[in-house]
Amino acid sequence: MLNAAREWFGYGSGGHGNAGHSHSHGSEEGGHGHTHGVMDPTIATTTRGIWAIKWSFTVLFIAALIQAAIMAFSGSIALLADTIHNFGDAVTAIPLWFAFMLARRKPSRTFTYGLGRAEDLAGLTIVGLILFSACVAGWQSVQRLMNPEPIGYLGWVAAAGIIGFVANEWVAVFRIRVGREINSAALIADGYHARTDGFTSLAVVLGAFGVWMGFPLADPIIGLLITVAIFGIVWQSARAVVTRMLDGVEPGVLDEIEHAAAHVAGVQAIHAVQARWLGHKLHAELSVQLDTSLTVAQAQAIVAALKAELFEHLPVLAHVSIRIEDADQGTAPAAHAHHHAPDPFGVNCALAEGRLEIVDTPQGERKRFTLFRHAEGLTAAVVIDRPAGPETLFLLPDPADHHHLQSTDAPGEPHEFDARLTLQANGTSLDLPFRMTEPEGHGPH
Repeated sequence: MLNAAREWFGYGSGGHGNAGHSHSHGSEEGGHGHTHGVMDPTIATTTRGIWAIKWSFTVLFIAALIQAAIMAFSGSIALLADTIHNFGDAVTAIPLWFAFMLARRKPSRTFTYGLGRAEDLAGLTIVGLILFSACVAGWQSVQRLMNPEPIGYLGWVAAAGIIGFVANEWVAVFRIRVGREINSAALIADGYHARTDGFTSLAVVLGAFGVWMGFPLADPIIGLLITVAIFGIVWQSARAVVTRMLDGVEPGVLDEIEHAAAHVAGVQAIHAVQARWLGHKLHAELSVQLDTSLTVAQAQAIVAALKAELFEHLPVLAHVSIRIEDADQGTAPAAHAHHHAPDPFGVNCALAEGRLEIVDTPQGERKRFTLFRHAEGLTAAVVIDRPAGPETLFLLPDPADHHHLQSTDAPGEPHEFDARLTLQANGTSLDLPFRMTEPEGHGPH
């Protein structure tokens, strides 16, 4: 029975050790700060986690309403501060519901990534409201310290504090149990934070007892201490919300991406790793360095394996874009004489529409695919038939123009050849054969 009680209150052997595997998942690494207006994405990825947050919101909101009613006729400043604190805990779920409602809308030509950012805006609004309320509670506490006023219904004030404690303890036990069921360290941490908030509510009882014992300043002093605690939480919450609005991510996210890449055979190195949150979903981009002797099919298989590894390591990952680099991409290009380029090849298929051509750039001649239309996550490569063996040119996004996919090396001579353009996106692969012919009089000027 003792062990069962320990398990119920979160102190048993369940702990954090029954997670599915040993890798951390994004924001779970390094703990989980106590913030208002921000929903941890690892909770939002499971229906069970969302269900736990809904019930937590309901219980805390009802408790805060009861406290607000008692505060209104008792005049207790300590109870006012604790009511604000519990309201802040309850409305943490609102950004999640708000974001889910808007996230149902499909991306448009105006909002090409959808409306995931609505969660950040809602979170910022909640942080602002809590900050305003905390300022009011702090001002009232200072005023009551300078001009003490009697408070009434001390029994009711103490009862309100106990109600806040019981509500927070119920939420703590509930979140810890569900967190263990879904292996969410974030939800378990939220449970322990709720338990800490319960002791804050007990401070209201202490204040009421102090007033009953003949020390009327006990109530505003407790109110001021709770207000200071709320300001600390507002600071953490504002920092978390603004960081996400500015495309900031936790350092553990990039570490996890790099860790996942180390598990994939054939990936020589990764560069330019970027990630950002869109609501509670993570979007990432990175470049991978592969052996230049690989065929297109082999390179695409490595990219597919890397994507699978990333999705396994990061359950909150919604989309990843992977660019392929040649191993010798950083070498200086050889000098080329100016040539008349072959006529371009027009492309129009299910995955893309555009123009494939050889162009002059400051780095020399390059193979370029100008896109008029393309599927999301498109990768492209040109395989040229040469007497000595196939020549493969991976076409990578041009940082200066996202409508261009361009090779990092110059196509070999001669520029008259048979080749095929290999396109892949959304699990579909297409090989488009074509021939390039040098114009009459081709040669150096």
